[in-house]
Amino acid sequence: MKNVGMKPESFRIATATSELLAPPHCLQLLADGNTEKGDALKTARIAGILAAKRTDELIPLCHPLPIYRADIDFELLADRVLIHATVETIAPTGVEMEALTAASLAALTIYDMLKPHCEPHELIIEQCRLDLKKGGKSHFSRHLRQPVAAAVLVLSDSVAAGKKPDTAGRSVVETLTEAGFNPIHYHVLPDDEIQLKQQIESLTQSYGCVITVGGTGIGKRDITVDVIQPMLERELNGLMEAARSFGQRRTPYAAMSRGVAGFIDKSLVITLPGSRGGASESMAAILPAIVHIFDVCKDLPHPGGYE
Repeated sequence: MKNVGMKPESFRIATATSELLAPPHCLQLLADGNTEKGDALKTARIAGILAAKRTDELIPLCHPLPIYRADIDFELLADRVLIHATVETIAPTGVEMEALTAASLAALTIYDMLKPHCEPHELIIEQCRLDLKKGGKSHFSRHLRQPVAAAVLVLSDSVAAGKKPDTAGRSVVETLTEAGFNPIHYHVLPDDEIQLKQQIESLTQSYGCVITVGGTGIGKRDITVDVIQPMLERELNGLMEAARSFGQRRTPYAAMSRGVAGFIDKSLVITLPGSRGGASESMAAILPAIVHIFDVCKDLPHPGGYE
């Protein structure tokens, strides 16, 4: 089963349609709700809803999802009935399979209730197709429309001294590269207030997005937030709230992060934790918002890229 543990939850919707060809007298039975086994459309509606809720039990490797809405609607035409399924959730993965399964099971239920009334060749389930899917990466983009210059600044005494490799900052660089940020400046500093302030003042003159990694904790050497927060001209508290909320569901230590985000001059500045897990989880949570800032919010600095 695919690991979706690092994907943020979002509102997702999928619609699917199946078609059942039937002779006119069978379609009239559907309209009248009067088959030998009862009202076929009402029964098929329940069957489709149940199928959406139990898709993970029917299809191997399909994730179980909380189904917040599952509806089945019917459209009676001259030679067929169209079954429309709509499924909604808030989850880390989509509900396409739930919608397709709902439409399929509803069609099979109608087939079963009509077969006593006609010959087998007169009933044909012609197709089942996905009509719409929204949410997740297909709706909330994780890739820039055009490149934005970014800088990643790692704050760590031990990394700066060569005592251990940097994995957290490198993971952020990798995420930014995949998202279309270019060029990307990477630099390592010790936890030094003067050097950090000088670097931030310099980098915000040349890069649309500046991300620090490290120094957001509660230790005496964790000075990143203390240096950067007074420099912010317009804070974006929601970014760090989202990052901490995402991280808290994976580790209780996420609550200890003091990270902040906001604008300094024309640059978006974000402070991330120094652990690889904390940095990567934070990026997973806030990357769609970062992309949205540069792609869509034209009244903010650096619309569509660094100027």
